[in-house]
Amino acid sequence: MKIVFANSASVSAAERLILRGGSWTKVRLRVRYGLILHPQTGPVLIDTGYTPHVTQGSERSTALRLYSAILRPELNEAEQPQPVLARFGLSPEDVRTAIVTHFHADHMSGLSLFPNARFIANDAAWARAKAKTAWQNLRHGVFKELFPHGFETRLDGLSSKQQIESRGDVPGGADLFGDGSVVAVDLPGHADGQFGLLFPNMDRPLLYAVDAQWLIAALVENRTPGLPATLLAEDAAALEPTSAMLRRFLATGGEVVLCHDPAATAHDLSGESA
Repeated sequence: MKIVFANSASVSAAERLILRGGSWTKVRLRVRYGLILHPQTGPVLIDTGYTPHVTQGSERSTALRLYSAILRPELNEAEQPQPVLARFGLSPEDVRTAIVTHFHADHMSGLSLFPNARFIANDAAWARAKAKTAWQNLRHGVFKELFPHGFETRLDGLSSKQQIESRGDVPGGADLFGDGSVVAVDLPGHADGQFGLLFPNMDRPLLYAVDAQWLIAALVENRTPGLPATLLAEDAAALEPTSAMLRRFLATGGEVVLCHDPAATAHDLSGESA
């Protein structure tokens, strides 16, 4: 099984907003998404990153236009989903499974590109998002217009998956493909229903921890940002317990990859700095 991460776009933010005690110097953050080449399931997307559905188009809502204008994501055309799939001889139509770690725009804006995919997501979080008003969803960075037509009928919810128990400081979770190769691990704090992906069978177990923190330094040095960053969290009180779990996983010899950390990892499609 092969796992690679691509950088869909870059977003700049002052370091002190995402790292306690940081400077006002701007940090250029990646916006990763992933591709699993699974021996049985085939190509599996992990989110989609930012796509033109967020940054372009007259059909966008006023709220989505404002969101894009504030964050100003710079798309990386070479590592958008279609050209990345093409590197592996694949097209969007070949993707039959897309994992949606949570419903923020920088993780699911391109789902409509994949007409044949079923979506693995937190079905309880989807039910809550569906019941909220547009304003309530906007407050938490969720835009219903980015969900593809028929999302619910194509949803393969976590609640239907068999659970794997944790082993010491290696977390458990939902067994996504029934073979123990990819485990969805709850990561409360940042977003409603956010989960990461544990790949326990690699030489060095890997946990893609998505947006549990923005920077590895904030995680390993226990420098979780305070206000105003915590105002964006779904459950600010859960941020530190989740980070502590990840630190314990690192202490066992595991590896953690975050969506937005700017440093290149061995799993990134491009080894160049963002």
